[in-house]
Amino acid sequence: MSRRSFIAGLLSAPVALSRPSWAQSFPSRPIRLLVPVPAGSVPDVIARLLAQRLAEQWPVPVVVENRPGAGGAIGVEAAIRAPADGHVLLLGSSGPIAILPAVNRRLSYDPLRDLVPVARCADFPLIFLASVSSGLRSFEDLLDRARSSGEMLDYAGGDLGSTQHLSGALLVRQAGIRLNHVPYRGGGLAQADLIAGRLPVMVDSLTAVLRTIQDGKAIPLAVCGAQRASQLPHVPTVAESVPGYESTGWMGVFAPAAVPWQIVARVSALCTGLIGDPALAARIVAAGSDPMPQPASEFRAFVAAELVKWAQLAGSAGIAIE
Repeated sequence: MSRRSFIAGLLSAPVALSRPSWAQSFPSRPIRLLVPVPAGSVPDVIARLLAQRLAEQWPVPVVVENRPGAGGAIGVEAAIRAPADGHVLLLGSSGPIAILPAVNRRLSYDPLRDLVPVARCADFPLIFLASVSSGLRSFEDLLDRARSSGEMLDYAGGDLGSTQHLSGALLVRQAGIRLNHVPYRGGGLAQADLIAGRLPVMVDSLTAVLRTIQDGKAIPLAVCGAQRASQLPHVPTVAESVPGYESTGWMGVFAPAAVPWQIVARVSALCTGLIGDPALAARIVAAGSDPMPQPASEFRAFVAAELVKWAQLAGSAGIAIE
């Protein structure tokens, strides 16, 4: 089943959610959901949507706490140090969980040693786009220019070692082209330079650039996921030109590694049920992401594969940060 069909099914099929009859010992106090990125970011929006629904199921509040910094490492480390009783959870994403460990060998944590994946929640599409003045009108145009140009084509892809950066590096490896990564600490700055024509290409989350595309200020070239984005169904995937290419941002709930498995199982079941509910699924889609409920065991296998994929790419491309 394609992702689009799966999402359509979520939005149309009724799902009954009943209040779980858990032991009264959990939760016994407010739940803190740590988000290792700033307020207003894609993971933050999803965290707040999920927290609202979790609070409706539990007899305690669910408080979202943003802990940005160091590429997300500060928030992840705070979750790892938290008491392992299930009252502190992490809404982790591909950046600090899979990408950062691949490019930062001095990182203090190992995601699968120090955390337990509880439930995958949503994926957020990434997209390559071009400035209007670049002359690029399709992804094939980008490939042709990158192959034929005497100079490397610049692209903005977040900061060094970011998900966006490695999405570009993955394209370089799989398409056999040359691209020059121009690091930006903020997507807004990169967008401003793209719109002004000072930058020909960038890659970012679809959520961050959708309005710019809709306003005709940038040209969408290709989405990085395995499926076309529901928000821009006419825009092809990179894989339609470069078979096997896939780079998707993702988000999920994690807990400190020593949290009892009974609590992990309960939280996993509740989160996957909520993400699969049409009402919440619709709000996730409206926020520019794709609901992707996945229980703990499957999510762990997915994270393990992501860690291997990005570590291999970072190693072969020589991408490292200190």
